[in-house]
Amino acid sequence: MAVDLLAIAAFNAAYAHAIDSEALEQWPGFFTARCHYRITHVENEREGLPAGIVYADSRAMLEDRIAALREANIYERHRYRHLLGLPLVDSASADGAVARTPFMVARIMHTGQAELFATGAYRDRFVVEQGRLLLAERVAVCDSTVTDTLMALPL
Repeated sequence: MAVDLLAIAAFNAAYAHAIDSEALEQWPGFFTARCHYRITHVENEREGLPAGIVYADSRAMLEDRIAALREANIYERHRYRHLLGLPLVDSASADGAVARTPFMVARIMHTGQAELFATGAYRDRFVVEQGRLLLAERVAVCDSTVTDTLMALPL
């Protein structure tokens, strides 16, 4: 499998579709078993601070997060719509790639109210495992340092 701009863009489209269509159980499948997923903001990233608004270091942690959303957490129902820019591929080979992709995420509440929820960029490290492109690392770096208290769904 050649990892290139088109492969990464198609991967990102499928990733966003899983979240936006509320097929959240599919979301962890976009990651390797030992992965890193973090949502942070630009100042924390600039300062090299490892803390995140959301942090997971395995696919199992991502699966637990979705199970908690479905079974335990109480939050106002909403959904997302991702708008993704073209990935900027920093490096690529047959084994993986490093890329950055800008995003905008609108949040649509159960009332129908829609608002811009988050903007930023994914900083990704992709690997190819058994012929599939997967995320070994995704850091969603949000532009705003203000985080809504309702960040239930993954970005």
